[in-house]
Amino acid sequence: MIVGGYLAVRLQRGTSVASTTGAPTDLSATSMTTDQATMSDVLDTAIAARQHISSSLNDYTATFVKQEADSNGVLGEETVIEMKIQTRLRNETDDAPMRVYLKFVKPEANQGREVLWGEDLYDGKMGVHEVGFLVGLKSAWIDPNGMLAMQGQRYPISEIGLTKLVEKLIERGEVDRTNPDVRVKILYEHEIDGTPAHLIQVHRAKPSGDKEEDFSLAEISIDPVRQVILQYRSFGWPANESDPPPLQESYTYKNLKTNVGLTEADFDYKNPAYTFP
Repeated sequence: MIVGGYLAVRLQRGTSVASTTGAPTDLSATSMTTDQATMSDVLDTAIAARQHISSSLNDYTATFVKQEADSNGVLGEETVIEMKIQTRLRNETDDAPMRVYLKFVKPEANQGREVLWGEDLYDGKMGVHEVGFLVGLKSAWIDPNGMLAMQGQRYPISEIGLTKLVEKLIERGEVDRTNPDVRVKILYEHEIDGTPAHLIQVHRAKPSGDKEEDFSLAEISIDPVRQVILQYRSFGWPANESDPPPLQESYTYKNLKTNVGLTEADFDYKNPAYTFP
């Protein structure tokens, strides 16, 4: 059940673990209890989570795992990134300058790449350091919204992270708040990277007509204690009814540590732990 916009914890035997194959979680195959809910319930939960992190999420580190399909529907390789983020929420007005440091782990072609960006740093430019035999000393400072920065990306670096994720879900959810073609299920015994979570599945009975935001199924996994989204996945429409829905985008935050006390040095390209020339 949903209480005051928050997901109430239920104790059941067994735990559903997040899929690692890109396939949706099959709730029909589990004996664990699921609840029917509405989009209004989901939105209440997301809004409450946004309000909660406004006063509780200054910074965090995580292993960020993402996978996205391109404009032709071709699913790209899984990307694994070690990230550090100072959020916009670390002052009373929620408008502190956001800062991001990324180090790529996978795929192998991008292993070791470093990215550094801050709204108030380096004239707003994004620093990118590539590695490899031929480009080991190559660094570039580029427009974070420009063609080079956006190559192969769905969203700019300013939209990365937990805060923007919950805000985007609220924005998308408002479109479907009263949509009769949407149904919602909640599984309370779920797990993301060993962390207990609640899994919300949002099903659409037919396409919405919005080519960019349309999905047949969305999965949202939320940590009920910290009120942060640990995973978001959306699936498109299969070519045939008998086929599984294709994965469109997947974002997972593993080994999430909040309020670790990140400092100016964590976003300084001269940090000796980094390899920016």
